[in-house]
Amino acid sequence: MDKLWAPWRISYVRSKKKSKGGCIFCHAKTGKPGDYVIFKTQFSIALLNIYPYNNGHMLISPLRHIRDISQMQDREILDLFNCLNKAKSLLQKVLKPQGYNVGFNLTRVAGAGIVGHLHLHLVPRWVGDTNFMPVVFKTKIISQSLDQLAKRLKNANR
Repeated sequence: MDKLWAPWRISYVRSKKKSKGGCIFCHAKTGKPGDYVIFKTQFSIALLNIYPYNNGHMLISPLRHIRDISQMQDREILDLFNCLNKAKSLLQKVLKPQGYNVGFNLTRVAGAGIVGHLHLHLVPRWVGDTNFMPVVFKTKIISQSLDQLAKRLKNANR
């Protein structure tokens, strides 16, 4: 088993409540204090991924519970991409990444972990962010807590 010392996660582990079940994006629409919703627009929501590929990994989804791009209305498509652009601007302001991966994983076969609610991934990238740890030890290091990052992004959005 791969282990990485991450003592900052103990508060998350201890506060872990039983899963509410259902869709994480639909639950996130309530935008309760302390969650990882960074902002909402008229038809979309941007939140931090709690299982990030990299620091600042955000998920952007329509507010409406839909499975596929073909189900989106034109105004939802425009709003989703405006939401993506705003999220990217916030990440650029706060983390100053050198690049981004942006994409949809449509269906489980294509890598979707959540298949019932359409969403896209916005992953900040830096030169050297893939080093020997994931290659040799199959362990990814995330350098900042979600709580700290969410606070910084929400403050930058004001």
